[in-house]
Amino acid sequence: MKVAVFSTKVYDRKFLSDANSPAQHELVFFEPRLNRDTAILAAGFGAVCVFVHDQVDAPTLELLASRGTRLVVLRCAGFNNVDLQAAADLGITVVRVPAYSPYGVAEHAVGLILSLNRKIHRAYNRVREGNFSLDGLLGFNLHERTVGIVGTGKIGLILGQIMKGFGCHILAYDVYRNPELEALGGKYVELPELFANSDIISLHCPLTPETHHLINAEAIEKIKPGVMLINTSRGALIDTQAVIEGLKSGKIGYLGVDVYEQESELFFEDLSGEIIQDDIFQRLTTFPNVLITGHQAFFTAEALHNIAETTFANIADVEQGRSCPNEIRAQVSA
Repeated sequence: MKVAVFSTKVYDRKFLSDANSPAQHELVFFEPRLNRDTAILAAGFGAVCVFVHDQVDAPTLELLASRGTRLVVLRCAGFNNVDLQAAADLGITVVRVPAYSPYGVAEHAVGLILSLNRKIHRAYNRVREGNFSLDGLLGFNLHERTVGIVGTGKIGLILGQIMKGFGCHILAYDVYRNPELEALGGKYVELPELFANSDIISLHCPLTPETHHLINAEAIEKIKPGVMLINTSRGALIDTQAVIEGLKSGKIGYLGVDVYEQESELFFEDLSGEIIQDDIFQRLTTFPNVLITGHQAFFTAEALHNIAETTFANIADVEQGRSCPNEIRAQVSA
C-alpha cells in the first residue's frame, strides 16, 4: 500500500522504515502536519499515517477521500483530533495504536513527581553554578502519602503499582473499575473525595467532551491545599488559566505537565531562537514549582518500536480484509 506519513521526524523515519522491511509498503515521509492545506500531498495514497497534532477534521477527510485515501492510520492512542463521524460517512477506516508506551508514560509521571518534590531540576542548575546551598530545596517523603489516579487503564495501573512500591496510599477514579488496581489496595472514590484527600493527583484519562477541563476553577476549590498535580495525558484536561490562578494562590503546590492544551503550536519543534507568542504558556514557565516537558513521556525506544510494529499490523489487517482490533468508529447515539 502507498502510505503518506505526516509529521515525521528523523526517529519516525528510522523506526517506521525498519518495521516496514517485511511488508515493503511504499512509504513517503512528509515533515508538515496533515491538515486541509497539506492534504493535497496525499493525493493518490491509499493511506495516511498521522500523529497527535495532525488535524484530521471533516474538511481534511473530504479532501483525502476525493483523492483516493481510504485509511487513516494513527500512530498514537488518542484520537480526539479525528472526526470519526466524517470518516465513517466518507467510507474511511480509522485505526490507532492503543497501548504503545504504558511503562514509559507512567515512569515519566514518576520522574515529574520526584523532580518536583526534591527540586532536582533546580538543584542541577544550582550545582552547575557552584551553588551548593540547600535553601529552597526541601521535599517530603512519598511514603504514606496519598496519590489520586484519574484514569486507571494500563498507564494508571502501572503508576499505581510504582507508587505502591513507594509506600503510598492509592485513591482512584474511573468510569470502569480496574480489578488489578483494587488488588493493589487502590480505593475507588468519586472525584470530589479524590480531590480533597490526595497529596498528588495524576491524570491518565483520555480527552473527551466529558473530561475537557476536568481540572478547572471548581475542581481546584475542592483539592487539598498544596497538592501536586501531574498531567501526562492530554493538555486540555487542565484549564491552564485556572491552574495558574491556583498556583498563584498556593492551592496548587506543584505542577508537572508533559502536555499543554495549546501545545500544537509549540511542541516537537525547536523554537529556541524565536519569541514564543503564547503568553499563558510563558506565564507557566515563570513559576519555580512548575516543571514542563514537551510531550516526551511516550518517547522510549520500546515505544517507537511498538508504534511502528502495530502501525503495520493495522495496515495489514485492513489491506487483507481482516477485522482490525484497533479500528475506532464513531459512537452511535442511542
